[in-house]
Amino acid sequence: MRILKSLLPVLLLWTAAEAARLKDIASIRGVRENHLIGYGIVVGLKGTGDGKNEFTSKSMVRLLDKLGVKLDSTEVQSKNVAAVIVTANLPAFAKAGNPMDITVSAIGESSSLQGGTLLQTPMRAGNEQVFAVAQGTVVISGDGKEMHTTSGRIPNGAIIEKDVQSDFSSRKMFRLTLHNPDFTTAARSVLTINRELGGQYASAKDAGTIDIVTPFSYENKGVELLATIESIQINPDTRAVVIINEKSGTVVIGDKVKISKVAVSHNGISVKVGDGKKGAVEEKIALIEGASVGDLVQNLNKVGITPKDLITLLQAIKAAGALHGELEVL
Repeated sequence: MRILKSLLPVLLLWTAAEAARLKDIASIRGVRENHLIGYGIVVGLKGTGDGKNEFTSKSMVRLLDKLGVKLDSTEVQSKNVAAVIVTANLPAFAKAGNPMDITVSAIGESSSLQGGTLLQTPMRAGNEQVFAVAQGTVVISGDGKEMHTTSGRIPNGAIIEKDVQSDFSSRKMFRLTLHNPDFTTAARSVLTINRELGGQYASAKDAGTIDIVTPFSYENKGVELLATIESIQINPDTRAVVIINEKSGTVVIGDKVKISKVAVSHNGISVKVGDGKKGAVEEKIALIEGASVGDLVQNLNKVGITPKDLITLLQAIKAAGALHGELEVL
């Protein structure tokens, strides 16, 4: 990415994409995090808990009953207790006994979870199975002046209770999903993977999906195969696009955006494309037909155009049908 200094920090110009590892532009189907959620109780608060809250009271009664404390009343009111929702992301290939961070958020009337301790809380996945158990002291982050006290974290606050089953070593086929689906990128990936593996093992199902059959030489070596594939260098293709944020004045321009014959004038600045000349003369910008938006911006940069005027000129060129690419206004 190249930054044009005279318009800092509002104008960015990116050039053609350079080679990137396949692992950075695609993901392997089945290798992902899973969301976990649980309902718990935070105790030890300094008068900042829920107080008169029905579900918090009932939760405390059930908790004390399990601990052998029998209560006649179904109402237990305490400002030192708060009901919370506990969330976490279960990593791919998680194993029993590994710790993970959790987030704790108040759901009742508690004004602060500062200094509280989360009691043992089962955490379930979407299939209702318990994959972890959480407990620990809630940590509230902030600079002391602005602190969001009804939500906090517990580093390594949960222990994973069961393995996430996944046998990648003996799989006969793998599927890659491109982060930014594109037919050209998919085709390039297939050609490069097949060249690296020495055969026709990869095929593109669509613009975002690539299937790979395990070669005989990698049988029962799925991990080694994926390590080889992930490290392959790919030149991802990019769209011809200009992105404009009118509120902030930010303009991001891809160098593949071309301009055909057009003449536009705005606020004392004239732009003419298609007269066979290229360059800037005072405040007149003349470019050859087929020049890129990057060429135009470089020349406009020399006459000190403001971001607002640049946005107006680009919108006018697009409206005239001379800007060959997408113009996105945020």
